[in-house]
Amino acid sequence: MREFIGVGGLVLTADEYGSEEHPCVLLLPGITQTRKVWVSAAKALAQAGRYVISLDLRGHGGSDSPNDCNYSLDAFMGDLVAVLAQLESRPVVVGSNFGGWIGLAALGNTSAPIATGLVLTNPPPEFQSLNNKSIAKTVSERASTEDFDQGLFAGGFDFIELQNKLEPAAKNLKLPTLLVRGIDSQISSSDATQRFAELILQAEVSEIEGAGNYVAFDKGDEFSALVLEFLENHVPHQPLQYVSGSDARTLRDAMGCFATGITVVTTLDDTKKPIGLTVNSFSSVSLDPPLVSICLGNHVGSLDAFRAKNHFVLMCYILGSSLFKTYLRLRGLIVLQTLIGVPGSKMYRLLKDR
Repeated sequence: MREFIGVGGLVLTADEYGSEEHPCVLLLPGITQTRKVWVSAAKALAQAGRYVISLDLRGHGGSDSPNDCNYSLDAFMGDLVAVLAQLESRPVVVGSNFGGWIGLAALGNTSAPIATGLVLTNPPPEFQSLNNKSIAKTVSERASTEDFDQGLFAGGFDFIELQNKLEPAAKNLKLPTLLVRGIDSQISSSDATQRFAELILQAEVSEIEGAGNYVAFDKGDEFSALVLEFLENHVPHQPLQYVSGSDARTLRDAMGCFATGITVVTTLDDTKKPIGLTVNSFSSVSLDPPLVSICLGNHVGSLDAFRAKNHFVLMCYILGSSLFKTYLRLRGLIVLQTLIGVPGSKMYRLLKDR
């Protein structure tokens, strides 16, 4: 457990996962939620090589409640900025609903480089047509835990003020940003999410089927995989190293990277058009001489093109593409795979000459 000092000297409690030597991720729960909702995601991120801080907001879980019932927007934003200043490195901030909106408001209203990225779920709805009292009533009815200060809404949190700050903050935000929406969410529509994303300079949008208002937890594995992909794209755990060579050691190291025997094989046809397919019958035959084996069925439409060429490219899956994604469990880790049969995609070239 780790403690931070927020606005007014308030003690904010957090859980730590992973090694401090790894890139940092700060997890923020939504309003009326505690850091406990992030346990599964925090463990997955830590196993993938991230140092994870899962924080309780003021008045929630193990964090202090202000004696003056100060739950203003400025207080929440100030707490976040204070926590970021106490970290040893700049993290990527990941927030569920309200936590993400606070992250956006804080990061978009400062010019200081206090974070390296932002992930938020379900852009906020239009609050203008409602009043703070009715919003507070709705939020309290949907509370996922009772482990929060019941004076939270009595403190007069101004949802309208939050709404008014978010659009300017979005326009001012210069960080890589990922917006994740549950397709069944009642908080924001797909069109509204896309419009909001267009306000942000470096924004990406992903939607998860079968997830609703609490997309980060409704489909936890899928959400964690999207976050890992975003992290590897923008704040990689280690810079990619491309090693070339034809010696037995290099080939052995390459073959040892495979999580499965499935790979993608590509080449060019007579018109220089890229063609490719997924092959699940791939294996290493020999290191000296360097030989690999792939098996293409007689029914494969691209078989003649591969036979006519004296070279092809073998590629394994890496993080970094959003075309076609599948997820698998490997030794307790969430591994994102991409299946693309187009040369030039972000993949490792393992072997060129046949």
